[in-house]
Amino acid sequence: MTLALPSQRQFAQDQAQVPPVVSATLTVPLATGEQIQYANLDHAASAPCLRSVQDAVDELLPWYASVHRGAGFASQVSTKIYERARDVLREFVGARTRDTVVFTRNSTDSLNLLARSLPKATSVVLFDTEHHAALLPWRGPWVRRIQTPSSPGDAVIALDVALAAAPTGPRLVVITGASNVTGELWPIEELAQVARRHGARVALDAAQLAPHRPIDIQSWNVDYVVLSGHKLYAPFGAGVLIGRADWLQAAEPYLAGGGATKQVTSWGDRLGVAWSAVPERHEAGSPNVVGVHALAVACKTISAQWADIEAHELALLHRLRKGLRDVPGLSELSIFDGPRVGVVSFTIAGHDAGLIAAALSAEYGIGVRDGAFCAHIATRRLLTKAGSTEQRALRASLGLGNTAEHVDRLVHALRTLVTKGPALNYRLEDGRWVPEADTRPLPSFLTD
Repeated sequence: MTLALPSQRQFAQDQAQVPPVVSATLTVPLATGEQIQYANLDHAASAPCLRSVQDAVDELLPWYASVHRGAGFASQVSTKIYERARDVLREFVGARTRDTVVFTRNSTDSLNLLARSLPKATSVVLFDTEHHAALLPWRGPWVRRIQTPSSPGDAVIALDVALAAAPTGPRLVVITGASNVTGELWPIEELAQVARRHGARVALDAAQLAPHRPIDIQSWNVDYVVLSGHKLYAPFGAGVLIGRADWLQAAEPYLAGGGATKQVTSWGDRLGVAWSAVPERHEAGSPNVVGVHALAVACKTISAQWADIEAHELALLHRLRKGLRDVPGLSELSIFDGPRVGVVSFTIAGHDAGLIAAALSAEYGIGVRDGAFCAHIATRRLLTKAGSTEQRALRASLGLGNTAEHVDRLVHALRTLVTKGPALNYRLEDGRWVPEADTRPLPSFLTD
């Protein structure tokens, strides 16, 4: 079958209302020898770069210089860009005036920083449905993991019970904004209300929520929020932790080094160190000025078009879920079948998820994710709930670069693969399925 590229007019109509991404018209080779516009349905892993972000980075690069400690004019410009980004991020999440903004590498880095900053003997309560970034950093005498709830109401009740049993002392509740596996939205405000009744603070993992919905931690009564640039159309290696400063100020620096120190002195073989206050206290080393600027620009771009972004995504999500219902043997994964952002995970009875993902790429130019999505407990529990014996699922995730044609192509490809099978032969190589005769050329920058 010959797969035609969508017309420029059709593409422009589909994309007219949302911020454009750099890779929107990327074409990729098929193993059959054709070229096709890439259907990137893997936004939940990493989103492509916004055009506005690319333009802002190109504009910054000639001015790039050291931050905070340089007298040169370029250094002053870079410092202003870096510090202004804190205000942009504070506004993006609806933070309080006194909240600190600490730049990190990503959400995983941010949550590990927060975990290192907890007061001694802090009780931590979270659901085992969390992404590994939010599930694994917590250590201590009282870490309680609540099993997957069957409804938002059950989640609220389970948290109330867990906090009532927690020892006296500081407490932290870790919650996700949108599931990494199913895209379902969690009852953030209701969970935060329960936490408040028990004197607990709340940390919100907004990595999956931030690209899709506005965040307002002040009205939600959340104490900390983390997010990642690479999921927010700013793939330049920056993330952020925003929230109350006291625990972070009292903690030892996350990394020891330049920028985190006010003064270092020496008495013989002993060093004396006076650490900086937050946020610099936890930003040792040369800051990622480019990544931070990219993240701030992405936040400003998205904030200006929330209504268009939500409408675009919900239309595609409805189209996708409706189409998937007609694929034989396909079952969606769901925690409590609630409202969701543009993420759908599913299994297809009798079909290996990895083989389907490989065929979608090689024969149809579609990128999806297969596996357990760095949320192994949640994914495998949901697979069991769906009656599947598999350990892996497929996930299609929507974003700003997607069009109706991408969704329709996925649905058509899945129906064809289920009813007729792949057109090519595949073999396992290092645990992944690959076409037996894969002649797809790599981009020239990888072959020079």
